[in-house]
Amino acid sequence: MALKIHEKIDIEEILRDLEHYRPRRKGWTWRKPLPPGTQIGPFQYRQASENLKNSISLPAAKYFGGIDPQPECVITTEIASGRFEDDIRRMRMAAWHGADHIMVIRTAGQSHYDGLIEGTPEGIGGVPISRKQIRATRKALDLIEDEVGRPINFHSYVSGVAGPDIAVLFAEEGVNGAHQDPQYNVLYRNVNMVRSFVDAAEAKKIMASVDMLQIDGAHNANATAREAWKVMPELMVQHGINCAFSLKAGMKRELISLSTVPPTAAPAPEVYIDLPYAVALRELFAGFRMRAQMNTKYMEADPREVTVNHTMNLLISRLTSVDIQSTITPDEGRNVPWHYNNIAAVNTAKQMLIGLDGIKDMVELKKDGILREKVRELKERAVLFLEEIIAVGGYFRAVEQGFFVDSGYYPQRNGDGIVRRVDGGVAADTVVPRDDDYLAPVCHHYGYNNLPPGLAQPCALIDGCTLCNPDKIAYIDELDEEDNVGKRLEATAEHRQKGLLRPEVEWYADGIVSINLFFPADARTAEYAALALAEKMGIKDAEVINRLPLHPAEGTFLELKGRVEIDIDPATLHIPEEKPLLSEEEIRRAVKENPMTVVAATVGEDEHSVGMREIIDIKHGGIEGYGIKCHYLGTSVPVEKVVDAAIETAADAILISTIITHADIHRINMRKLNDLCVEKGIRDKILLVAGGTQVTNDIAVEEGMDAGFGRGTKGHAVASFLVENRRR
Repeated sequence: MALKIHEKIDIEEILRDLEHYRPRRKGWTWRKPLPPGTQIGPFQYRQASENLKNSISLPAAKYFGGIDPQPECVITTEIASGRFEDDIRRMRMAAWHGADHIMVIRTAGQSHYDGLIEGTPEGIGGVPISRKQIRATRKALDLIEDEVGRPINFHSYVSGVAGPDIAVLFAEEGVNGAHQDPQYNVLYRNVNMVRSFVDAAEAKKIMASVDMLQIDGAHNANATAREAWKVMPELMVQHGINCAFSLKAGMKRELISLSTVPPTAAPAPEVYIDLPYAVALRELFAGFRMRAQMNTKYMEADPREVTVNHTMNLLISRLTSVDIQSTITPDEGRNVPWHYNNIAAVNTAKQMLIGLDGIKDMVELKKDGILREKVRELKERAVLFLEEIIAVGGYFRAVEQGFFVDSGYYPQRNGDGIVRRVDGGVAADTVVPRDDDYLAPVCHHYGYNNLPPGLAQPCALIDGCTLCNPDKIAYIDELDEEDNVGKRLEATAEHRQKGLLRPEVEWYADGIVSINLFFPADARTAEYAALALAEKMGIKDAEVINRLPLHPAEGTFLELKGRVEIDIDPATLHIPEEKPLLSEEEIRRAVKENPMTVVAATVGEDEHSVGMREIIDIKHGGIEGYGIKCHYLGTSVPVEKVVDAAIETAADAILISTIITHADIHRINMRKLNDLCVEKGIRDKILLVAGGTQVTNDIAVEEGMDAGFGRGTKGHAVASFLVENRRR
């Protein structure tokens, strides 16, 4: 099975024969960096990796030959739709834009499950992680990475009281990276401390056996604390505890990654606070990997604000270092991660990382002054914090005293830390000593195991464990007869088979639309006006998801979300054939070899000039930029004067703009231009082109023009038409 670029991914085909699928590879894969100074298109890059085989470049790439350089660091996209079959489609889109770390957020309650689940139920706040979901996703990613030409890392979470079970599942099914941090269980899920660390030792041992990348969970303190910028020393201690514990459990240093999150966001003096913290982390944890993520704590509903904060964080990544650049969708704050916002976040990361390529060759961080003072201070506070933990009796005692997620800037205490008891929490008193004759005939098992001497590998006693003999894996398809992928696909089967189109943002044909609105009213009035408008437009389940007052009285910008139940059949659409434009180089060459002159004007009694100037002026990418000589006659020019000027200058073409449409003035002007050119004997020697907001090519041709260009036309399209049609 192979994907075809112009065909949708076939989910039913992915699911077919899934019980026999085996992952093609295990372990984490880093990008392959290119040598500094590598030429891509017209530019040299210093922090780039191998290009993709198939990709979609940034919009501005068209000015640079369509290049799509890839940064040297891994780029993450985080997906939480709740349906894995829709996640797969989004993964394919994200991969085409440069994402090679696909992080599937698991459903909110999964940390509380005490075992593995089977089947593919729908999730809330994420996908329920199950063998079928993972296997189908990894199978799809195998195809997607063939399509884009780069390995793609699949990632999820190892936490909760079922952590070791999940780690084994991930190792069996080719998951490449996972969050694993026993402190997350203790602080945020109230899992018993002893149980959490015992489970973590086993889970980390399993993860290490297949070279799975581990990302810790220290960043959660940053997102949880009331005053996040004060917990920086605590965060460093949490990173240190998990790094040390992971090494003791057998993980490789180069596969242990810190989840670093800047503690502030504008309007705080962001770089002044966040940069010293980033430098201190990288110095204190040299040799470990850095995964940079923006802070979700400060996200509201405005995608613009989130994107700007994202770019600030990316600046810090480039000024310091980053191995994995995580991206948060611009709508993460409202917990509705839509298709196109996943892509927007990936593009933001790619755009900034490539745009800042080589910045450290020209700019360096000061080696003295306030930056170094702040870096040293943070390190000292972290070390003193760790020393106090040791003094009170260790980590467990420190948690019992509320040391962690306390909003005091150490050694200050705010008294708002999370308190857990060493003998309390979920699964308390479930850890027991192993008997002297304890024997587990499986590979990569942590701790004492009474194996017979001379045994090549433990699972030889049972003819192989599931890590060594995957045929022993018990694959369960679906347990729930109603809540499963088959039922969901069945509900949309007819719609998909007919090829009908309905807008969507999260799930297939969910009908969700988002509308930008502005009302000249206060925020509350504007919100209810928007809901009333939605009702009149037939939009169902409408809600305002973003309100931005621009002035208390003058107006409010809003984003309205709702659902429509309208299908579009592509077979009924009239889609004009799209004619390819000549390249800019070809146009310039043709005009240089055979100079071209045009006469341009807004005709009749029309005073509009902006549209015509954008078509001809070099500043706006107009036809002057291709070497075409333009005689612009201004606005409200009689059609007769335009024709006379064309004869006088021996013009190759006449360009008229005609905006006014009442009484069909635009049609009358075009018809008059054609008739005058016929009357004066030049019609077969000159190209006639009309433009305007209500002009279409069909209307223009009906009225005797050679072409018509409407709203949104650029100079490139007009220049291409002129050169190509003069040849004819």
